[in-house]
Amino acid sequence: MAAFMRFAARRKEGGVLHERIMQPVDDPHYVLIDLEFLTLDEARAFQQFLDTQVWSTPANSPALVGTPRARVARHRAGEVR
Repeated sequence: MAAFMRFAARRKEGGVLHERIMQPVDDPHYVLIDLEFLTLDEARAFQQFLDTQVWSTPANSPALVGTPRARVARHRAGEVR
């Protein structure tokens, strides 16, 4: 969590409106992070930032094991948020 918190200012600058951190009940070593952006361009730009400046540098992501995966998704109209 310390690595995640170090990038709080960058998330704000990148347009993150809301963030949610989740962890499966059966895997204490796995974390899901949901970031909400106003635009698709902001989401894609932040995804590129994660790929090139966070996950590619072990010092920026010390707890990372394996290959991280970021997906850009949209809210579906008519569904409960």
